[in-house]
Amino acid sequence: MTTAKPPYLTGHFTPVAEEVTATGLTVEGTIPPELSGRLLRNSHNPKPGITPTHWFKGSGMIHGIRVRDGRAEWYRNRWVHTPALDGAPYMTEHGPDLAASTAGTHIIEHAGRLLALCEANLPYELSPELDTIGPHDFDGKLRTAMTAHPKEDPVTGELHFFGSSPFPPYLTYHVADTTGTLVHTAEVPGATGALKHDFALTRRHIVFIEGNVTFDPTEHSGIPYGWNDQQPSRIGVMPRGTDGHHHIRWYSIEPGNMLHVSNAYEDGQGRIVLEGPTVDREGFHLSWNWWTGTPGRGSEPVSRSYTRRWTIDMHAHTVDEHIIDDLPVEFPTLNEDYLGTENRYQYAIAFPDENGLGGYGLVKYDRTTGARRIHQTGDARLPSEAVYVPAHNATNEDDGYLLTVVSDLKQDASQLLVLDATGLGTIATIHLPHRVTAGLHGSWIPDTPHNAA
Repeated sequence: MTTAKPPYLTGHFTPVAEEVTATGLTVEGTIPPELSGRLLRNSHNPKPGITPTHWFKGSGMIHGIRVRDGRAEWYRNRWVHTPALDGAPYMTEHGPDLAASTAGTHIIEHAGRLLALCEANLPYELSPELDTIGPHDFDGKLRTAMTAHPKEDPVTGELHFFGSSPFPPYLTYHVADTTGTLVHTAEVPGATGALKHDFALTRRHIVFIEGNVTFDPTEHSGIPYGWNDQQPSRIGVMPRGTDGHHHIRWYSIEPGNMLHVSNAYEDGQGRIVLEGPTVDREGFHLSWNWWTGTPGRGSEPVSRSYTRRWTIDMHAHTVDEHIIDDLPVEFPTLNEDYLGTENRYQYAIAFPDENGLGGYGLVKYDRTTGARRIHQTGDARLPSEAVYVPAHNATNEDDGYLLTVVSDLKQDASQLLVLDATGLGTIATIHLPHRVTAGLHGSWIPDTPHNAA
């Protein structure tokens, strides 16, 4: 009798079996000539014959598409060659091996370095051609794991990030300057073993989120977390600066769990406004069943994930919160020039609901009017997280492009779509040499004199 494959090894999430390089990609439409750089995207992609016990434990593979002068010059995909790719365990007799990373969640560029990220480990540096250089510990100064969701301040260029752990110290905050030097590290008091996957940066504050998902030693999937009704759900607000950790305040919120922040900012009254998709208990369990391959009703990697808004009044010590949209979405993005300040537009991926109703699409929210627009990608076509790229001489927040890689099951193929961020129309379609595994996060790396490989 054969055992059915877990859902994260089937359909859109079927791993790619080999590394390839292709040049001179076919393009329909016209790539805007101002798009000059590389779209890099990460995905969990275990090697052939390997069945991880959890979606998040699949080894990372980076997919890259290079565009320049209106052409799609190359596509290449490469595994991140860490000890974990060859089976090295995370836990050893000496404790966690921070170098044994899946490196499968995100890829960013900061201070000229490409870093593949997984929140339980050190980042991994890659070459411009996506070859693995090795773990990066900021010249020995980083002694914790690094979140997969660091925030680069669009004004100062500093990189803000944290390391979290199910054991004390539960939360450590870090800042690297524009040269990539780690210049600040501080343990954050009051944190717990709750899962902290993402956080928010405003002009004046750091915002941490602890939901009802926390360390669970009885969980045997290899990711030791689970829903716990006794775990307080909270938001921690910490002033920016080297002594900010001494002044953090925690605010109770309704039960739930948020993986990804849309944005946060201080409004005209000095309140902090925070938004992002959240799940309730049922939504978490449906998603977890999919992530672990456990039988259950979960048929998508995210279920019952609705955008929520918190408004934190730090003077009254109150939080107003409510769901602002009933569409199941995840992977929120924005024009990152507006990160930490009030933004009008946000983007996300729409998923079918827990009953399988609705389809995949790319959503644009107008926070001023409350309107939403959906770019339907088509039957059996799953888009990736939309990466926003500003147009040259942009005057409006949405003057730019959205880049998304589509997994097309019917054609067993993938394309990179270049969409107009204003109206969501397709400007160009770049055909890739094989179907790209549906995955997680990525970045646009614009050309500079130093990275125009």
